[in-house]
Amino acid sequence: MVRFINTVDAGELRPVRCVVLLVNSLTPVVSSVRDLAPQLANNRAYWLSWGSADDTDAELPIYRSGLRHGLLNGVLRARGIDIDTAVRRAREVLEGTSWMWWNHPVDSDPDVADLLLSRGASLAGVVPVMAARLDGVPAVPAPDGIRIEQAHTDAELAAFAATYPVPNGMSAADTDATTQVELARDGRHEEQLRYVAWAGDRPVACGVLSISHGVAGIYNMATIAKFESRGIATALTAELLREAKGRGLKVATLTASPRGAMVYQRLGFDQVSEYRLFAW
Repeated sequence: MVRFINTVDAGELRPVRCVVLLVNSLTPVVSSVRDLAPQLANNRAYWLSWGSADDTDAELPIYRSGLRHGLLNGVLRARGIDIDTAVRRAREVLEGTSWMWWNHPVDSDPDVADLLLSRGASLAGVVPVMAARLDGVPAVPAPDGIRIEQAHTDAELAAFAATYPVPNGMSAADTDATTQVELARDGRHEEQLRYVAWAGDRPVACGVLSISHGVAGIYNMATIAKFESRGIATALTAELLREAKGRGLKVATLTASPRGAMVYQRLGFDQVSEYRLFAW
């Protein structure tokens, strides 16, 4: 499916979208950017797809991609579970990786943050949760020479997987591992659409639209250094939002870096909450 350069007639797209809406009708579409619970559930669904047998409603959902990046392995919440049991289980599952513990007071028991600190964890960072209504998404054309397409085939998914390691602090040597992770996703928790921005035959940016719990999640936005500050990330994000709106969704959610937040604010996102990330 081509983005911006639309090679598919709208009449051919409609039946596909109708099926998606029918499947998603089991979950109410979220209308308010202040409705945090489904946004946090969307976040859990996305990260669990990195490698986990846990469900999104588990008391201690843990994901392990095995990749060499702290955010790609971790604990998503602790609710209704003894903290020492939770810490022990997390360490057993995540041994040998770099990992993070996500904490949000709506998602976890209210004393989890203090209990983690008392057991030797340190605050690694604060991550804003941002949200936007999809009825106000601006039209943002792709820069000259850039085309934005959804990745479908194994080759396209491999290009997607090759785009984000270096911008996210990994190395080009991690590409084989990221490709295996991308090809192994099973779609149990979400409908995930992966996009690549191309300059000729070179993938230069990527992003993910993750649909679950009645909201549209934006994840894994990355642009290789040579192509930064050209408006590619803005156009790519706008395309993901346009796709989400076309599927009947009303709210988009994401977590942002300080630099990324500026891009998202231009597209109508506001900060609605924040996660705290803990590490040992």
